[in-house]
Amino acid sequence: QVQLVESGGGLVQAGGSLNLSCSADGRKSRIDTMGWFRQAPGKERVLVASITRIQGNTGNTYYTDSVKGRFTISRDNAKNTVYLQMDNLNPEDTATYYCAYGTGVRLSVKDVLSWGQGTQVTVSS
Repeated sequence: QVQLVESGGGLVQAGGSLNLSCSADGRKSRIDTMGWFRQAPGKERVLVASITRIQGNTGNTYYTDSVKGRFTISRDNAKNTVYLQMDNLNPEDTATYYCAYGTGVRLSVKDVLSWGQGTQVTVSS
């Protein structure tokens, strides 16, 4: 079982930046994917970005269309930590952001084995 601890988030004005981090503790697979989902009130939880690790090396990344060019996901495999740098934020990015962990190279809601506690990101106009 992998435990995830998130940090970051908060309130920022439109056009601003925030950085989220998520540390993973526990036994992990040689092939895994970590990512960030977000959920706005009344909406479903959707994948924002993910990054794969294959036998110690960082692999593919994925971004949903609405964040491409603004968000950057990265991971420090030595620290078992994944980061989400969010730039040029807009009010539509307001949501609770959840770190997620899964084995394999894909990360959909059904693939997630562990969730973080969630951190609120609020972007004011």
